Amino acid sequence: MVKDRRKMLRNFYILSSLTLFVLIIAAICIGRYTIAPQDVLHALINPDSFSNQTIPVVVQEVRIPRVLLALVVGAGIAVSGAALQATFGNPLVSEHILGVSSGASFGAALGIITIGTTLGSQALAVLFAFIAMYLTYIIAKRRGRITVLMLVLSGIITSAVFESGVALIKYFADPKNELPAITFWLMGSLAGPSKETIIRTMPSILISIFVIYKYRWQLNLLSLDDEEATSLGVNVKRARIIIIFFTTVIVAAIVSIAGIISFVGLIVPHFTRMIVGTDNKHLVPASMIMGGVFMLITDTLARSLTGSEIPLSIISSLLGVPFFIYLLRRTGGILDD
Repeated sequence: MVKDRRKMLRNFYILSSLTLFVLIIAAICIGRYTIAPQDVLHALINPDSFSNQTIPVVVQEVRIPRVLLALVVGAGIAVSGAALQATFGNPLVSEHILGVSSGASFGAALGIITIGTTLGSQALAVLFAFIAMYLTYIIAKRRGRITVLMLVLSGIITSAVFESGVALIKYFADPKNELPAITFWLMGSLAGPSKETIIRTMPSILISIFVIYKYRWQLNLLSLDDEEATSLGVNVKRARIIIIFFTTVIVAAIVSIAGIISFVGLIVPHFTRMIVGTDNKHLVPASMIMGGVFMLITDTLARSLTGSEIPLSIISSLLGVPFFIYLLRRTGGILDD
């Protein structure tokens, strides 16, 4: 039994890694400007061999940075969803549950109409993401204790407040310039971030992913009752705060550069759980891989299906809603093995 499981996991990692590699090559080749795989290789090894520098520029300056961004964004959202689902013991929890995404959306929308610069909007998005997390924490704290139910309900309340704020900003925004910018940004896209923005944002996301990866052992215990987890040597409060903090960092950073991307943190971890099981030792790294796969597919479809780019949330929602309905009816909102 143990040998069969090890073989299954080994086959999964091999197959998923190969799939990811093929998708990376395909994502670099596919687009409104199609590039042959051999030209991609030549553009990387010997870009000066091209008389027309369009292909090397597209490959090196546009496609590769965007593919890397898609991989990190997909892995980050997926691992955040997996960590929060384990922490709260519920497969229907996602990275939006603490109000972080709504807070970041409010901050970015506020930045668009007040500061008007990309860096300013990103800074406000991160700031309000942490404000949302703090508000959720304060509302949930009752008599010095925080229960999972109170935390979830507080996240719903915080989300509603900031979503109302976003609606108010859109109401007062300039309908010719600011309103379209806010609306398109809220629907999610990987087209906007520059190389400098990606380089500036990547470290915080990667470090946070690494921390959650290191905590994957304790995530198994956090899915138990607090008393059980404590009796097994886990500082539940400390571990939960660390997980919530670093998932907030990931979501805030991603929302600040790419907007809202729906359903990735919900469906990817659960789909992965159906393959590798509930053990977070394997679920966390497997979710990273599958998150990268899902985001590469979504982003490639978004920028190649039509002449103009489709917002990511539209594609991810179309893929995610049917699975969400299936998941809800199958589990009833309860995490089981």
